[in-house]
Amino acid sequence: MRLLHLTFLFSILSLFSSDPARKYSRSSPETNEIPLSDDSVLANDAEAIATNILLQSKDGGQTWQDMSQWLPEKEIPLDFFAGETDVYVRGEYTMYRSKSNLTIPVWEKENVPAPGRASLVFNRSGLMAHHYEGHVYKKISATGTWQPVYTNFKKHSIRTVFETSDGMIFLGCDEGLFKSTDQGQSWKHVHNEGWVMSLVEGEGVFIATGDKGIMRSTDGGEHWEWVISEGGVGIAVERIAGGFAAISYNGTTRSRRIRISMDGGKNWKAIDERIQTAMFVLPMNGMEASGLISSIKQMGTHLVCGHPRGIYLSPDMGRTWKMVHSGVDKKVYKIYAAGPVLYAVLMAEGC
Repeated sequence: MRLLHLTFLFSILSLFSSDPARKYSRSSPETNEIPLSDDSVLANDAEAIATNILLQSKDGGQTWQDMSQWLPEKEIPLDFFAGETDVYVRGEYTMYRSKSNLTIPVWEKENVPAPGRASLVFNRSGLMAHHYEGHVYKKISATGTWQPVYTNFKKHSIRTVFETSDGMIFLGCDEGLFKSTDQGQSWKHVHNEGWVMSLVEGEGVFIATGDKGIMRSTDGGEHWEWVISEGGVGIAVERIAGGFAAISYNGTTRSRRIRISMDGGKNWKAIDERIQTAMFVLPMNGMEASGLISSIKQMGTHLVCGHPRGIYLSPDMGRTWKMVHSGVDKKVYKIYAAGPVLYAVLMAEGC
């Protein structure tokens, strides 16, 4: 009888100690962590911890901390979005949100419509989401719900939504660029030379990526001129202190180039010679295409670049560069700024 009692007691203790809810409880006094809501996501278990997928820097890119084990899903994110105070991770079917300044991210599901297909933009009037199929939504901060906007815009293939400092709205699409001066009640087709992906604004000048490179407008977006056009597309445009930065594809060298402009986008200077821009080689004889430069950001006085070989930092506007974090084979880090915090997200090469 004593043996039966011992066996029963051992079974109860084993069952309790293996309880996964207790094992991963965030309210344990030993961990001193805050309990999560039911729709929050716990860290991956120790047997499948991801590494080098999501990095965070709070010192302007000088050092990077690996936050990968706290990702809500184990796979490389399909997309990442960063605002002043919040960051968002998009998976195949779900989108998650966390405050950007936390030591350990706390991811909660975002109830954006069709989360697996949504892209986010942080505009002056608030957070917006758009789908390639043509839907645009605005998040109502007081309720956390998403409200359809610009419902009279009948085009599809929306790539971006951009609000200017004086209230104009631009929709970049595969069919070009559309402009509204009446909060989306009516639209004017102001550019029809291929798709437009992203826009930035500074000192009365608009710079945008397009199908033929980088383009510029000085009259409120009514007319556009190509300022960088080298047989390839525009990849990225950014505001930097005193000017703009851009990444574009050069069809002759078959590489992505980084340039800056300090005269309102009229003239551009290449600043990537010292980091030896990776060449794009079409697949042949079983060889794969090389990785490509993904992004350029400014944090303080430093430029930060996501490069196939790793993350590079420049203190002098591209005259010199220093690698601060090595890359991962056949992947590239894309750099995001969330207020004073930088994030680097591992993406498939060529993103």
